[in-house]
Amino acid sequence: MQVTLTAKVKLTPTPEQASLLLTTIRSIKQALNHTSRFSFEHQVATPFALHKQLYRPLRTTFGLRSQMAQSVIKTVAAKYRSMKSNGVTGTLAVFRKPEYDLVYNRDYSIKKDQFSLNTLEGRVKVPFNPNGMERFFDGTWDFGTAKLVVKKGKFFLHIPMTKEMEEPTDDRRIRNIVGIDLGINFLATTYDSDRKTAFYNGRQVKTRRARYAQARKSLQQRQTPSARRRLKATGNRENRWMSDVNHQLSKALVTRAGKDSLLVLEDLSGVRGKTEKVRLQDRYVSVSWAFRQLRQMIEYKAALHQCKVIAVDPAYTSQTCPKCLKPDKANRIKKIHTFRCKKCGYTTNDDRVGAMNLRYKGTEYLSK
Repeated sequence: MQVTLTAKVKLTPTPEQASLLLTTIRSIKQALNHTSRFSFEHQVATPFALHKQLYRPLRTTFGLRSQMAQSVIKTVAAKYRSMKSNGVTGTLAVFRKPEYDLVYNRDYSIKKDQFSLNTLEGRVKVPFNPNGMERFFDGTWDFGTAKLVVKKGKFFLHIPMTKEMEEPTDDRRIRNIVGIDLGINFLATTYDSDRKTAFYNGRQVKTRRARYAQARKSLQQRQTPSARRRLKATGNRENRWMSDVNHQLSKALVTRAGKDSLLVLEDLSGVRGKTEKVRLQDRYVSVSWAFRQLRQMIEYKAALHQCKVIAVDPAYTSQTCPKCLKPDKANRIKKIHTFRCKKCGYTTNDDRVGAMNLRYKGTEYLSK
C-alpha cells in the first residue's frame, strides 16, 4: 500500500537568509500573477505557449532563475486546467498567498540537518527543526514537489512524502479486531478482541465548537469588512484546530490497536444527508465534523503500523443487541445514551454497542 502524507517542516534561516527567501517568494508571487493575467487576457493556457511568450520576460523583469520561470509557467497552466475541470471558466486566477513550489533534487535537497534551497541569488543552506520528524528523513521516503510557505514571518517547507507500506493483506496475520464507533459526545468508542472498551470524550471539543459557531454567527451579522476578515481568520483557526484533534485521535486509536490489527469503521460517506434531518439548532454539531479527514488519517496511520482498515455498512449497528443479535429501534434510548435490549434485557452504553457490533462485522469479514 502506498502512503502519501505532507510533512510540514519549520525552517530556521538566518536573518540574511530569511530576507533572501522572502524576496524570492514575493518575486515569484508577482510572476505568477503576471503570467496568470497574460494567460487570461490572451486565452493562452498551455505550458508550451506560455513558455514561448513569457520565459524571457519572467527572467528579465522579475529576476527569476531558469527553473523558477519554468515552475511559474507550469503552476499557472495547472491552475487554469484545474479550474476548467471544476467548471470554472472566464475567471482570472489570482495568487494571493506567498509561496514557492520547489522540485526535489532540482530546487531543493536535504543534507544532514540542512535544506539546500534555490533562491534568486543561487542556493542557500537553511537549517530546520525536525521536531519529531526524523523518521521521514531516513532515506525510505520519496520526496515530491515541496512548497515554501511564510506565515507571520516564519518559514515552513511543506513536503509531500510517499512510501510503500506493507499491509497485513494476509488475514491470518490479524491478531486484534477493533470496532470503532465515531460520534459527537464521544469522539470515538472502541471495542477490541480482549473485550475491552475505550471511550474518547468529546465534551470539551463540543463546547469549543459551540464557541466557534457563536463567534461566526456574531461576525456574520455585522457585515463589515473587518468582520469578514475576522470571520475568515476564525474559520482558518477552527480548521487547524479540528485537524489537530483528528491527528491526535487517529494516532491514539491506531496506537491502542497495535500492529496487525483490523480496524472496523462505519462507512460515513452519506453522513451529511442523514444528519441534516436533525433539528436546525443541532445541525452544525452533527454535520460539520471532518469525519472524512479523520478516516483518511486513520487509514494512513494504520498503514504505517501495518494495520488494516475496512468500512462497513452502518445500518442497525446502534440498534442491534450484540448478545442476542435482535435489531429493534426501541433498543436505543438516545436521551440518556443507553442501550436496553427489548428481547434479552442486555443494557450498556449506546456508543459501546455500536463499537461491539462493528467488531462483530469485522469477525464476519475475516470468516468469509
